[in-house]
Amino acid sequence: MIIVIKQNHEQKQLDNLIKWVKQQGVEVDLSVGSHSTILGLVGDTSKVDIDLVRSLDIVENVKRIQEPFKCANRKFHPDDTIVDIKGHKFGGNNFQIIAGPCSIESEKQIIEVAKAVKKAGATVLRGGAYKPRTSPYAFQGLKESGLKLLLKAKEETGMPIVTEIMSVSHIDQFKDVDIIQIGARNMQNFELLKEVGKTNKPVLLKRGLANTIEEWLMSAEYIMSEGSKDIILCERGIRTFEPYTRNTLDLSAIPLLKELTHLPVVVDPSHASGLSRLVKPLSLASVGAGAHGLMIEVHNDPAHALCDGAQSIRPEQFAEIVEQIDVMLPLVDKQRDL
Repeated sequence: MIIVIKQNHEQKQLDNLIKWVKQQGVEVDLSVGSHSTILGLVGDTSKVDIDLVRSLDIVENVKRIQEPFKCANRKFHPDDTIVDIKGHKFGGNNFQIIAGPCSIESEKQIIEVAKAVKKAGATVLRGGAYKPRTSPYAFQGLKESGLKLLLKAKEETGMPIVTEIMSVSHIDQFKDVDIIQIGARNMQNFELLKEVGKTNKPVLLKRGLANTIEEWLMSAEYIMSEGSKDIILCERGIRTFEPYTRNTLDLSAIPLLKELTHLPVVVDPSHASGLSRLVKPLSLASVGAGAHGLMIEVHNDPAHALCDGAQSIRPEQFAEIVEQIDVMLPLVDKQRDL
């Protein structure tokens, strides 16, 4: 349920309404936008008398929300959520580029790539320390030592970092990570979602391999219900019958999500295709569809990468993509940090 408050209301009346609603055993999410103030009610709202609330002087309208996701719903929060990562903003008309290697392999590799992508225009550094792999015999990442190397690259370049968490037991290791990534395979690991939500850190939530948009938003709801409100959704392709690409990039999800939710949406064209030659066209297509950013895998030697070399591009290719993105951004009313 949402309660739309009239403009020029008295603060005391609003405070009394919030207090009364909470006494009904319902949580209240207050959203103060540029044109309206909205109370989002989460919980068993059957105890709340809609007619009584609608009759109050400060109330403009009362609506029940049919969708199962409440906190992530744009009806709860009409204005775009802006997720600020060390001054780099995701959402609204802001556009950010996350870049770095799929997997951290050595100090030299991660720092070299970090400096290259920062010079080309990336604002957030990605790098995998814990790697979920289909085969137990594949490279699983450097784990905690990889995190330390990523933090060293952060120190060297000043770039905020994002990396994937695999287990609740690893949360303490992520205290200096700027954005915690929930990977596709853990999108419905509900215990992990809840514990990450309690950290109050920004979260990059990837869509699952074969999950619907509603299931994806419900996973965001798990995180938000525990306290973390800064969620960045990441479309990374879904599994279909098409074998020519690793996954199928669902471009339609971008404008649809912008209707359904206030959360920013970025796209990972590297995982979507699994082919480095498709990263550029899919990146540009994502910009055109209205994405708030991209997450691109960049490696200084893709041919010898320990993980996903086939979908990684070289730093000079990344720089070329950024140049073309800059040409497109004014056409979609977006701007990136320069």
